[in-house]
Amino acid sequence: MATSALMENYGDRPLTLVRGAGSYVWDDTGRRYLDALSGIAVCGLGHCHPAVTATLTDQAQTLLHASNLYNLPPQEQLADRLVYLSGLDNVFFSNSGAEANEAAIKLARRFGSQRGLPSPHILVMENAFHGRTLATMTATGNEKIRQGFGVLPEGFLRVPFDDLAAIEQLAASRDDIVAVLVEPIQGEGGIRIPAPGFLQKLRELCDHYQWLLMLDEIQTGNGRTGKLFAYQHTGILPDVVTTAKGLGNGVPIGACLARGVAAQLFDAGSHGSTFGGNPLACRAGLTVLETLEREQLIERAATLGARLLNRLRNHLGNCPTVTDIRGCGLMVGIELDQPCAELVARARERQLLINVTADKVVRLLPPLILSDTECDYIGDTVADLIQKFAGSPGGE
Repeated sequence: MATSALMENYGDRPLTLVRGAGSYVWDDTGRRYLDALSGIAVCGLGHCHPAVTATLTDQAQTLLHASNLYNLPPQEQLADRLVYLSGLDNVFFSNSGAEANEAAIKLARRFGSQRGLPSPHILVMENAFHGRTLATMTATGNEKIRQGFGVLPEGFLRVPFDDLAAIEQLAASRDDIVAVLVEPIQGEGGIRIPAPGFLQKLRELCDHYQWLLMLDEIQTGNGRTGKLFAYQHTGILPDVVTTAKGLGNGVPIGACLARGVAAQLFDAGSHGSTFGGNPLACRAGLTVLETLEREQLIERAATLGARLLNRLRNHLGNCPTVTDIRGCGLMVGIELDQPCAELVARARERQLLINVTADKVVRLLPPLILSDTECDYIGDTVADLIQKFAGSPGGE
């Protein structure tokens, strides 16, 4: 199925998907695929989870939209739950991760303005990904996606990821920095995990220089790493956290949480969204959080992630083409020493959906509801594909 009515920004799409259930999706020929991407870290509960389906059906028969001119109980309930679980103070709801990050950027700008800075700057990281709006695209550390869009917003300073010395050097030379925006683990950048202590030291630097520590948990949040938020592995509290993707399990929703001074920066009329925090999306978000807890899926993500990493390392430990195997929970990357985009098509032939990011990193983001058998199939199949791609011993 293809139509010329769609813009071509997504390029060729060789698969037409028509149905999903649990860890699987089906194409228009009836062929089934194990989804090791979860719609790019969205469907953490799997496709068409019964609890989410029941919630959407009920809310669709009750109230879909009324705007933010009115109090909406599901919005308030989800806000209360997120605040309780995160340790932060309040939340702004949007419709996507990019919009949540836009809200965070606006908070940082307003923070700088209140400090009397005419041109406040935000520290961002090389190889980061924060979205495709003009501001979030500028914050993103991928030159390719910025090309051809003219003059981009100012106010961003870029440093290497996981390089505290570079951050301290900039801090010593500038007085216009107001915030750091960073992913606890870089997703699009290739499942890049910083050294132990990086976020804790970053928290100390932000406290010392009175910067906001803003964490982009669009991909890492909602249980994927074995904690509800990845920063909860570290014992710190950020000033701002953004999340989206897995919060709605396929229903568009984004959230920007804040605490302390950052939580008091927006006043009436300073920011808004027509659809953000609508009853349908917020009911979905509540159901996701309830299901993660009831089915103990966050703990399951940690267990499955360790199982998957061990299986991949056992199979690929001696493969010369593999330079690293890394992960946290069900956020796993296998880095090769050469571009390997063709592995996506090879996996599809084996009825497995995977992704290659940063040219050389096989990215796995399977649903948190995986069975042990499904987890092993992903590990065994990906390892076999890489071995054959590399032509290494054991690949035939």
